[in-house]
Amino acid sequence: MKILMVCLGNICRSPLAHGVLEHMVKERKLNWEIDSAGTGNWHIGEQPDRRSIAVAKKYGVDISNQSCRQFQTDDFENFDHILVMDQNNLSDVISLAQRDADFGKVRLFLKNGIVPDPYHDDKQFDPVYHMIEKRCLELIEELDTNR
Repeated sequence: MKILMVCLGNICRSPLAHGVLEHMVKERKLNWEIDSAGTGNWHIGEQPDRRSIAVAKKYGVDISNQSCRQFQTDDFENFDHILVMDQNNLSDVISLAQRDADFGKVRLFLKNGIVPDPYHDDKQFDPVYHMIEKRCLELIEELDTNR
C-alpha cells in the first residue's frame, strides 16, 4: 500500500503525518510506503520546518531526512491513498485529477475536519502532532487488511 500525505508547503503537517505513519508502519512490520508532498513549490528540496522536526523528535520520530517536494500528477498513479490536510489542499489536488480513479484516491486526512497549519503559531505544533498521531492509529486500523 502506498499513502501520500499532502499539505501546502510540505514543511509542517504532511511531513509530520508522513513520519508518524511511517514510524507506526515500521513498528508493525506492514508493507506500506509513505511519502508526503506540498501543493506549493516554495520549499522543494528543503528539510521540514525545524519545529516539525523538533516535535517529532520529542515523541521519538525522526523526520529530519525528509526532503520537501511538490505534488505531481504522477502521484495519482503512484499512490493508493492521497490524504490532504485541509480544504484548500483538497481543491488543489482535485483540480489536477485527470481520471475518475484519481478522484477516488483523494480525501481529507481527518474524517471530520482539517489539520490546522501550525506554521504561524509555535504553540500549535504539539496539538497538531497529537491530532496526527491519533489519526495515524485510526488509519492503520482502517487500512490494514491483514488484521
